Amino acid sequence: MRESVVVLCGGGPAPGMNTVVGSITKVFDKNGYRVLGLHGGYSELFSKETKFQELDFEFADEIFKKGGSQLTMSRFKPSRVEDINMDFFIENNIKLLITVGGDDTASTANRIATYLNDNHIAVKNIHVPKTIDNDLPLPEGVPTFGYNTAKSAGTEIANTIYEDAKTSKNWFVLAAMGREAGHLAFGIGASAHYPMIIIPEMFNKAELTFENIIRLSVSSIVKRKILGLDYGAISISEGVFHFFSDDEIKNSGINFTYDAHGHPELYAVSKSHVFASLIQKRLQKLEIGVKTRPVELGFEIRCARPIGYDLTLCTLLGLGVYKLFKEGETACMVCVDSIGDATPLYLKDVADESGRVKARLVNMDAQNTKAVIEHNLHYITEDDYIAAKKYLPNPEDYDFRKILKM
Repeated sequence: MRESVVVLCGGGPAPGMNTVVGSITKVFDKNGYRVLGLHGGYSELFSKETKFQELDFEFADEIFKKGGSQLTMSRFKPSRVEDINMDFFIENNIKLLITVGGDDTASTANRIATYLNDNHIAVKNIHVPKTIDNDLPLPEGVPTFGYNTAKSAGTEIANTIYEDAKTSKNWFVLAAMGREAGHLAFGIGASAHYPMIIIPEMFNKAELTFENIIRLSVSSIVKRKILGLDYGAISISEGVFHFFSDDEIKNSGINFTYDAHGHPELYAVSKSHVFASLIQKRLQKLEIGVKTRPVELGFEIRCARPIGYDLTLCTLLGLGVYKLFKEGETACMVCVDSIGDATPLYLKDVADESGRVKARLVNMDAQNTKAVIEHNLHYITEDDYIAAKKYLPNPEDYDFRKILKM
């Protein structure tokens, strides 16, 4: 039997998933390998009778330019790798396990490959890192695949929202995906020229609280009023929620539901509604006649059709898997650098002491970040105190730089 490779997709979708799988299929098929695709992430590997789809050029040529993922995805994570269907690897002469996903998907692949090799089944594993959050520790300036498409699709929506704000004389509060880092919220907000962007990284010197987020938002609204602008939009990263204490969330006045351990169930709540509601209450208290409208941005952009940048990047990642495999690499992620070269990135080099992959945050000291904050955003500074007195009894409490202790 011909040697085979198996590919699966874990976690949630990102633009370019099909491009990666299609490119992997084409290059391995061309070089004489069978390519087996698994639906449902890892779940099929832990079934007594693993079902798979044999992938070929026709399949790959049909899917590579589409959004979503033709190989259905799952967040299934095995508790015991010992329960894996080893016969599947033996009977199909599998030499490589290819995974597309986040850090959990990558670490699980390492555990599986180690167990198989310990049981005399020689299988390598190579991972293709995926997230629209752009928060994996790739080399400086190298984006995760799908990020640029998600930013582009998000910017289209953000631009439409901004036009609505201008037309209706309202303010919109847009919450963008981002587990710990604010790349997406910042990228979309900067591209759409939003007057206020709020991401976790901005609070590297100040405490991240609902109160400070409300004050930053009101600072922008009042500054625009001083400028004669009665409209605007705020881009907030949902990642700020991951830095709130449970007490901070409980004291917010928002009616959260709680899990069995007493922790707020953040996934069940629209982050934009939370912020828009809290900002609206403050505006009413200050008797500032501005209406806020919430917009949640997340699932709408995960399955967007990949733009040219990601079509190229994902193609090179797929071809890079083959290159690393033929070079004998294993237990690594494939990385395509800024000039298009595929190189291995080992988990041990990007993980902390506990084995968790460290998040790549927005660099607040980068020139491009500073330029957007300094020149594109609208907020109150000391020069605005006299004019702001018309709207605020204490303008200094809404001073952007004082809030963030800049």
